[in-house]
Amino acid sequence: MTTAFLISVNVGQPRDVELGGETKQTAIFKEPVPGRVRIADHHVAGDRQADQVSHAGVHKAVYAYSREDLDFWAAELGRDVEDGFVGENLTIAGYDVSRAVVGERWRIGGVELEVAQPRIPCWKLGVRAGDRTMTRRFEQALRPGAYLRVITEGEVGAGDEVHVLSRPEHGFTVFDGSRIYYRDRDEAPALLKIDELAPPLKTWARKRLGLGVAVS
Repeated sequence: MTTAFLISVNVGQPRDVELGGETKQTAIFKEPVPGRVRIADHHVAGDRQADQVSHAGVHKAVYAYSREDLDFWAAELGRDVEDGFVGENLTIAGYDVSRAVVGERWRIGGVELEVAQPRIPCWKLGVRAGDRTMTRRFEQALRPGAYLRVITEGEVGAGDEVHVLSRPEHGFTVFDGSRIYYRDRDEAPALLKIDELAPPLKTWARKRLGLGVAVS
């Protein structure tokens, strides 16, 4: 791979937003922070999710997105798109994050991370973009980015190189997970074969196949 590096580390705190006449909370509004930032205890320092069930935990400790995919959205939306636009914690240049293999491991600064699953967007992405069609467009574009597990805690900062340490031979990518979930649902059995894939998509696949047993 060509040299990939971290452009920014982005964090945010929950805030109130209005949606359909209701007040809801979201922490999708994330902004770059300077200096070295610690990643430990399954989160990025200074960052917190409003929905601790759907957007946090071991398998969704950190969310990464490529600058190249943000540039795609800038062209699609006809506007500037800043780092952190889709709520990512790590904005990376020079690597196709949406084609990362589930289970591959990265070293960024003093942190080791493992790719766990694609992003499955919700209404919050539309609020962040100021465009209610954004969530659906994100689904259709199949540029999901990657949720990451923390293997080794440490610090990261803008300018750190991204090194791929290992990559499973199965070759199943976060793009593939997103593609099956949204488009090629007959391929759901493939999700159950990927040991490193986070539980939510496996649970979805089992329900779709009539197995009905949640994966822990």
